[in-house]
Formats: sequence, C-alpha cells, structure tokens
Amino acid sequence: MSNIRGKRVLVTGSAGFIGFHTSRRLLAAGAEVLGVDNFTPYYDVTLKEKRTEILQAEQGFQLARVSIEDAEPFGEAWASFKPDVVVHLAAQAGVRYSIENPGAYVGANLIGSFNIMELARRYPLAHLLAASTSSVYGANTNMPFEETQRVATPLTLYAATKGATELMGHSYA
Repeated sequence: MSNIRGKRVLVTGSAGFIGFHTSRRLLAAGAEVLGVDNFTPYYDVTLKEKRTEILQAEQGFQLARVSIEDAEPFGEAWASFKPDVVVHLAAQAGVRYSIENPGAYVGANLIGSFNIMELARRYPLAHLLAASTSSVYGANTNMPFEETQRVATPLTLYAATKGATELMGHSYA
C-alpha cells in the first residue's frame, strides 16, 4: 500500500468488519479516508458505532452517514470528498434475509452499486475496487471455484444481485 499515501479513498461499508479494517489499513498507510455507511440494523449497530468511533479518532478519517442507494446525498458526499480511489464493500449481505426482505438487496446491491459506477463515470478515478461474494458461484460444481468460471446459476437473490454487480462493473469498465 505504499503508493496510497496522500490519496483520497472512499470506502463504502466502513462500519462493517472488512470496511473497518480496510479503512484502518488505508489510514495507517497515509491515505485520507471517507467512510460511507448507513448503519443498517442488519448487523449490530452498536458494534458499527464503536468501530466508527475508532476510525474517527484517526487523523484523515471522515464519515458520511448516507446510503449508497440514495443518489443525491451520496453523490454530494462523493463530489465534496473528490476520491482518487473507491473501495466498494457495502452490500446487503445474508442469504436467508434475501428471502424475507428482497428489496434491501435490490436497493443496496444493485441501485447502490449502479450509483457508484455512475459517480465513477462522472468523476473519473484512478481505481475502483468492488467486492463480491463466493455465493455468486451458486450451483457451479467445479471445485475449487475460479474467478473465470461462469456464474449464471445463483441460488439466492443475494447471489444474483452480487453477480449482477459484477456484470455491471464489467460493462462499465
């Protein structure tokens, strides 16, 4: 991460486990970080708040408490921060919950990712990294999974939305 010093990095899902640790590593490497999180109650909000307190104690960290699917406030935070790099980790996770609340997956995983790609198109970046999930491999029986395998057989809406995000990313690239 030596080439990240002085860069402005927007991290979506910064209050989540991976987003928190990614943000800490980026800050330690000398980057400025804008953490974006909407603190949904799917995971323990108290834990997300504590992680964010730790990040806010670090020099170079800012927080935007917005949802990536809310285009206007998210776009304002993005435009104000002017990121060089975006690490997109935010997502509605959980396989079972996608059956109970499918709209949350369409909102966060599809619309939110679309908003990120549109903002990256409008405000060019040096790099955009978007996380996916092994769930996209679905009914694929080739083991071990490889990133070049087709992922046309998702078994859940969660997997379908993450696979669609990969496809959108490919078309935007």
